[in-house]
Amino acid sequence: MVLSVFVLAAVAVSMIVLPLVLPPLPPPPLVFLFFPVGIMAALLLLAFSPSDVGAGNVFV
Repeated sequence: MVLSVFVLAAVAVSMIVLPLVLPPLPPPPLVFLFFPVGIMAALLLLAFSPSDVGAGNVFV
């Protein structure tokens, strides 16, 4: 419990300190920005596509 709180606090402090210390990075190439959009589109497609479960296997 104490270790997880310490790790959470260390991550929070690093998120505050590192952007102040590191130089600004150039924006990523446009191709890398399509990966999360593609993953989200695939998840939406899988979420709304009908499953192939037979009528006898209905779980309530």
